[in-house]
Amino acid sequence: MVERRPILSLVAHLVLIVGVALVAFPLVVTLIASTQTAQQIVQQAPMSLIPGTNLIESYRTALFGGQSEYGTRIAPVAPMMWTSLLSALAIAIGKITISLLSAFAFVYFRFPGRTLCFWMIFVTLMLPVEVRIGPTYEVISSLGMLNTFAGLTVPLVASATATFLFRQFFLTVPDELVEAARIDGAGPIRFFLDVLIPLSATSIAALFVIQFIYGWNQYLWPLLVTTDESRYPIVMGIKRMISGGDAANEWNVIMATAILAMLPPALVVLLMQKWFIKGLVDTEK
Repeated sequence: MVERRPILSLVAHLVLIVGVALVAFPLVVTLIASTQTAQQIVQQAPMSLIPGTNLIESYRTALFGGQSEYGTRIAPVAPMMWTSLLSALAIAIGKITISLLSAFAFVYFRFPGRTLCFWMIFVTLMLPVEVRIGPTYEVISSLGMLNTFAGLTVPLVASATATFLFRQFFLTVPDELVEAARIDGAGPIRFFLDVLIPLSATSIAALFVIQFIYGWNQYLWPLLVTTDESRYPIVMGIKRMISGGDAANEWNVIMATAILAMLPPALVVLLMQKWFIKGLVDTEK
């Protein structure tokens, strides 16, 4: 029996409250800044933490573009959010699909060099992005895929991590299940679709959340392969808005864009929270 001490419980709750406050404070400041005008943010030091009256105008300008208070053009971020959404979905679904198929091949098929092929894939985890990004850019440029949706997504769909995780999970599937499927006349594809995919549902959900956020937050690769503003993702859009000194930036629009950029990943996490946690911690998949 664990003894409950009120003082320890109070201290634990205080620590949790302080932790939540530290995490939430930047988000609150960003939200408040998006309700003020650029002049109000710049002229007050420190910035007022009282919400302003410019909320609708800030988000309208961020989504659909317009003229800033300084007369400069502000590009709309709605197309950028659409590009980020499509890219994140393509990367997440592509990574999971390729990883499932490759893990299935490594576990259930016997072919020469199977172990060598797997370890060649696994070794790519030890290579930093900076080592691989130069050759990858050269290939994409040679294929004429710069400033294309395929150029944004195809180089990022392979995942050694997801392949390794699915392979390890498939190895835990009892051999009796494989034999039962074979006796019932199920071929490899039927066994894959009707048995392995349902068993892997929670793992797929957890990886989808992780890979969606990974794809949504991409900055370095889109920076290299896109020069057309119509192909910019939302993260690049935020960076492009920050032009120089504080007085030259529309900070209210920048903060509104930052809030908009956080909404889709947060929505995915909230909608799939149950599956995400289950896929990470459950032993019975």
